[in-house]
Amino acid sequence: MNTVKTFVLLLTLTLFFVWLGGALGGKTGMTFALIFAGMMNFFAYWFSDRVVLAMYRAKEVTEAEAPELYSIVRRLAQKANMPMPRVYIIHADQPNAFATGRNPKHAAVAVTTGIMNILSPEELSGVIGHELAHIKHRDILISTVAATIAGAISYLAQMAQWAFIFGGFRGDDDEGGNPIVAFLMMIIAPIIALIVQMAISRSREFAADAGGARIAGNPRYLASALRKLEWASQKVPMSNANPATSHLFIVNPLSGKNLVKLFSTHPPIEERIARLEAMSL
Repeated sequence: MNTVKTFVLLLTLTLFFVWLGGALGGKTGMTFALIFAGMMNFFAYWFSDRVVLAMYRAKEVTEAEAPELYSIVRRLAQKANMPMPRVYIIHADQPNAFATGRNPKHAAVAVTTGIMNILSPEELSGVIGHELAHIKHRDILISTVAATIAGAISYLAQMAQWAFIFGGFRGDDDEGGNPIVAFLMMIIAPIIALIVQMAISRSREFAADAGGARIAGNPRYLASALRKLEWASQKVPMSNANPATSHLFIVNPLSGKNLVKLFSTHPPIEERIARLEAMSL
């Protein structure tokens, strides 16, 4: 059922993007939006993992360079009957982690130096289990496509703003966009895109928590880790965190900013912890 809901949300986001292109540029705009959506999804499928890892300057490590981390990832991957993902370390003080890759055979797990400093091996196992669950459920590809389309919708809304200001719309509905619709979309399009992206990300976080707890072997490992990560993410900022990729992390790297909390792609930590603790009863 979760997969069906996610597919419907992604389809809604894509159709909304195409409709917005039509509202801004008529049939030509709709065609452009459809082609652009296809190109974005192709790029997201093949190259998103490299882009995200490069964005955070993640360095791939071997077992000799990070034996404890590597051992945890390998043990849990074997337990989950998954291929061994590539292992990366990000030199950042904020404790956090994310997974990326288009499928389990082409996946990577990245953790910050901060998370390795404050978590016990058991807690780190809970976090790695969570990321492996994301990989197993193929959440990374889904989230990346959603983020890409949502970003494109926001970009179109900005185009609408400039076109509206400089009179770039034409009155013929067959050839150009409707300026009234364009003005409304300029305001509500980014909000709608964000809401759909949040719906996808939040439902997937709960599923990854549950799956990760089973992979790690004890839900309390991840519950304890989330408590520490929530506190630390508010105290230690991640200076290079990008809102477009914040949904990939196990906790929102921007959660220390009050405005971001209102539009967070992550469900409340308290609710996540409560669900994990209920699993252990």
